[in-house]
Amino acid sequence: MRVPFDALERQYSKIADELDRAIKGVLSSGRYILGENVAKFEEEFARYCGTKHAVGISSGTAALHLALLACGVGPGDEVITAANTYIATIFAISYVGAKPVLVDIDPESYTLDVAQVERAITERTRAIIPVHLYGQCADMDPILELAKSHKLRVIEDAAQAHGAEYKGRKAGSLGDLGCFSFYPSKNLGACGDGGAVVTNDEELYQKLRIYRYMGQPRKHLHMVIGYQERLDELQAAILRVKLRYLDRWNEERRRLAALYNQLLADTEVLLPKEQPYGRHVYHLYVIRVRRRDAVKARLAEAGIETQIHYPTPAHLQPAYADLGYGKGSFPITERYSGEILSLPLYPELKEEEVREIARELKRALERLELEGVAHAA
Repeated sequence: MRVPFDALERQYSKIADELDRAIKGVLSSGRYILGENVAKFEEEFARYCGTKHAVGISSGTAALHLALLACGVGPGDEVITAANTYIATIFAISYVGAKPVLVDIDPESYTLDVAQVERAITERTRAIIPVHLYGQCADMDPILELAKSHKLRVIEDAAQAHGAEYKGRKAGSLGDLGCFSFYPSKNLGACGDGGAVVTNDEELYQKLRIYRYMGQPRKHLHMVIGYQERLDELQAAILRVKLRYLDRWNEERRRLAALYNQLLADTEVLLPKEQPYGRHVYHLYVIRVRRRDAVKARLAEAGIETQIHYPTPAHLQPAYADLGYGKGSFPITERYSGEILSLPLYPELKEEEVREIARELKRALERLELEGVAHAA
C-alpha cells in the first residue's frame, strides 16, 4: 500500500462541484482583483476567528511581514520568536530590518518557552511572535502578560493552526494580530498561495489594508511605501467554499490523530501531546523516534511518505550565521530536529491507511532493533 504524505486531489474530488462553480463565478464576473469574494471571505474568516477584522494577504510570509510593518517594527528593533519554526517566521523579521531574537521551546508543546522569552527581553524588544506549531497553540496567557508589562506587540504566527483553540478562543484572536497561511496543504488551504491577518485593532486593520495595496487608502493616493500583497480573488472564492468544511475537517484530523495515538501507544515512539489549555487541530502529526533517518528510510521502502519539519533549525541555517548562535544554543530544538518525523495526516486519509502506517512503523522499529542486537554481537 502506497500512502502519500499529502493527497490534495482527494479533497478536491469531494467538493469539486462547489469549487468549480466558485471558480467559474469569478472568471465570468470579470472582477479578478479585490472583488466581492475577497471582501466576503474577510468577513467570514474574521467571524470564524472571533475577531472584528481580517485582511486578505498574498501569503503567510507576507502576512507576517505586513503585520510587523503595521506595528511599527523596523531597523534597530528586536523581535522574539521560537528557534523551532519554519524559516518564514524569521525571514519576516529580517524583511523589516529588525533583529530576530530566538529562544528555545517547551519540551512538551514544542512552542515558545515563556521563561526564556522573559530573559530575552531587552530595551530594544518591540514584539513577540509566538508560533502555534503543528496545529497547537503556544501558552498565550503568560506571553500576553509579559507583553503587557513590557509594552510589546504580540503577533501570532497561526500559519499551522486554523481553528485551533486556546482556552476556548481561536488561534489568531489572542494577540494584537494573528497571521495565517493558506498554502494548499494547510488545514484551510487555497489552490495556490494566500494568507490573512486578523485583528480587533481598528488602527492596525487600516494600516494593513494600506500596506497590502501600494500604500494607498484610495486609488492613486500613496501615503506610504506599500506592496502588492493582496489575496487573489480566485483563491478567496476557493477559500470561502473550504471554510465551510474546516471544522469538519479538523474533527477528522483529531480522530485520526487519536487513532495513531492508540495504535502506537505500546511503542518507543514519543507521541504528540495535546496541552490542557487548548484544542489541537493536527496540521501535522509529529512523532519523535530514535534512529529517525533509518525509520524514515524503512517507511519509504514500504511505500509510506513522511517528512521532517524541520531538519535544520533556523539558527543553524547559513542565512542566519550572523546572529552568532551556533550549535548548542538551543539544545531542545536541536535535539528534537534529529528525532522528529511527520506521519501522513489529512482528513481524506483512510483509517486502513493509518493502521498500515502504524504496522509498518512497528515493523521498522523491530527490524532496526534486531539489526542493532546482531551488530552488537
